[in-house]
Amino acid sequence: MKQCKASIDSIETFGLVDGPGIRVVVFFNGCKLRCKYCHNPEMWKKAKNNYTPEELVEKIKRCKPYFNENGGVTFSGGEPLLHSNFIIETAKLLKKENIHIALDTSGVGNGNYEQLLNNIDLILLDIKHTNPKEYKEITGIEMKEVENFIQIANKMNKKIWIRQVIIPNITDTKEYMIDLVNYLKKIKNIERVDFLPFHRLGREKYIALGIPYPYEEKKDMDKEKCKELYNFFLQKQKENRFSEKELT
Repeated sequence: MKQCKASIDSIETFGLVDGPGIRVVVFFNGCKLRCKYCHNPEMWKKAKNNYTPEELVEKIKRCKPYFNENGGVTFSGGEPLLHSNFIIETAKLLKKENIHIALDTSGVGNGNYEQLLNNIDLILLDIKHTNPKEYKEITGIEMKEVENFIQIANKMNKKIWIRQVIIPNITDTKEYMIDLVNYLKKIKNIERVDFLPFHRLGREKYIALGIPYPYEEKKDMDKEKCKELYNFFLQKQKENRFSEKELT
């Protein structure tokens, strides 16, 4: 039987922003999307496979004393869904150690999502855009695959955290906030929504790789405006809930 391996770019052993508590964050290589605001273009392509599930779990177990009750492991990338068989095997081993598992994903992989999500406790889902045309403009692909992933996550009642990058002149309007409120109605079990201000920190990587930087003309997203939009989003979300109650 062929040994299961995956291409892992790096492992962060004290992550604080990729799920609840203190986390080990595993960054997988490979991604089907070519998001114009991506700050890790060096991870778009898969590199040499360098870990087995057993090797990764042993490394993670050494960090277990730091997890406390709330921490755990987050599979990130790149796109972890491109390593479904590896994650399935690794998650089974982690569950024997009673370790919480989160998946940070764009929802675009190679299928087999139901089996993969069996041992996943939390999904961190990146929303690229709510409009199919704009989604393709940002990512380079059609929206149908993430819609399929959302349907399966809903069916399995998985807990979800939403992440939305706020990009100047693209997702930084009140109109988009209203669209986002409406779009998120289709996703069950949302526990929180986070806004991430666009930044240009990955620009130098594009230059080093000889890739034109897609958002050369854009400035970093103003963090105060991002906070204002988040408050507006929360307000519209609250109003929407009240209006739905009135209809029932």
